Amino acid sequence: MKFIETSLRGSFVVEPSPVEDGRGSFARVFCTREFRDAGLVERFVQTNHVKTNHAGTIRGLHYQIAPHSEVKLLRCTRGEVFDVIVDVRRGSPPFLQWHGQRLTASCGKMMYVPHGFAHGYQALTDGAEVIYQSSSQYCPESERRVRFDDPRVGIQWVHERCEVSPKDAATKRLLADFTGIEIQ
Repeated sequence: MKFIETSLRGSFVVEPSPVEDGRGSFARVFCTREFRDAGLVERFVQTNHVKTNHAGTIRGLHYQIAPHSEVKLLRCTRGEVFDVIVDVRRGSPPFLQWHGQRLTASCGKMMYVPHGFAHGYQALTDGAEVIYQSSSQYCPESERRVRFDDPRVGIQWVHERCEVSPKDAATKRLLADFTGIEIQ
């Protein structure tokens, strides 16, 4: 596997190294040793599968605060998504900067989302599916959100928005005094 750091320190695009022959291909998409050697979280406690019906739909941007802060490892398994992370770490030089990465089922690349990042994605194809692992159980009391169209962040989504959940639509814009979250 290759771990390619994005412009936001601590976040990575992970590229499996497939071996191909006449039968098809084989690629490892997670290895405790390789993640540990790269200095990344190596234990995930939950795996989620999400199907999004319509292209243009945005899911997110979500994160959890301590003690339920989470790392995610996301892979598109059907279609294509535009995966987005936003740095919400207090004192981080790229605070509120974002990185977007196209993930497709055919390319196999994954996004490693570290502690202190909000995460979301936009489906670029109908029926897009993702699987993601999380290092912490979902805890509703610890969940926080960044509005998908917050001007302080300025994400440039690929499609015009067609659909968001009622919860994401109700998310308020960041207050001017929002200085981020502490990472333990």
